[in-house]
Amino acid sequence: MPFISLLTDFGLQDPYVGIMKGVIHTLSPQAQLIDLSHGIPPQDVAAARFALMTAYPYLPSGTIHLAVVDPGVGSSRRAVAIQTETGFLVGPDNGLFSGVLAQTPALAAVELNRPRYWRTPSPSRTFHGRDIFAPVAAHLANGIPLAELGDPLDVAELTRWEWPPPQMETNGCRGLVQAIDHFGNGITNLPGQWVEGRSWSASVKGIPVRSVATFAEGEVGEVLALVGSSGWVEIAQNRGNASRTLDFKVGDEVRVQWDS
Repeated sequence: MPFISLLTDFGLQDPYVGIMKGVIHTLSPQAQLIDLSHGIPPQDVAAARFALMTAYPYLPSGTIHLAVVDPGVGSSRRAVAIQTETGFLVGPDNGLFSGVLAQTPALAAVELNRPRYWRTPSPSRTFHGRDIFAPVAAHLANGIPLAELGDPLDVAELTRWEWPPPQMETNGCRGLVQAIDHFGNGITNLPGQWVEGRSWSASVKGIPVRSVATFAEGEVGEVLALVGSSGWVEIAQNRGNASRTLDFKVGDEVRVQWDS
């Protein structure tokens, strides 16, 4: 039985995550569920895109990735299911999946417009996670073919949401903060390979930051630049919260300079 991963902005205080799990297990009792995160900031599609993109390579092949961060729920935005070489994506067509699809192209996609595969033919206007997406993920886990779940979509028409690409320059490179994690680390869109084998430093909001290989190379409280576990250049603070200390946010520019 395939795994189903879950990524939402629902938090854990309310019963919404448990309700979705109950719907899945009602339809597919043997489904194995993996909680990626339910702490995505409310309606933050950019954060959800990054989290799913980062986690995707580490989950078993064939996993059904159910992601619900859906500020457009109840509107004309499409509900979709997408097949890739290594699994399926189920959720709103709002750019949430664009990070994964930049690395693993879509093979096929459908619009989820066949009510017989929903929990009810009259779904809530505010909880498609329960009434449409969770049932569809369960049906995929049960072996229902993607083509049965809805009308086909041209994969080129799926909503894409990407940051401006990083730029290589004569004396360094520049990009931006694409995510801020729980520790306050600013994860940029600068690939770690770009700085490998070089002596370099960084700056964010004009504030210089020296590069290190590990957190332990910095003094307690020092803001540092390093290549993080997901392979991107990060702005971090040894035993502190870099985003608060330097007051940077998602979208702020980060520059890397080659040391002479």
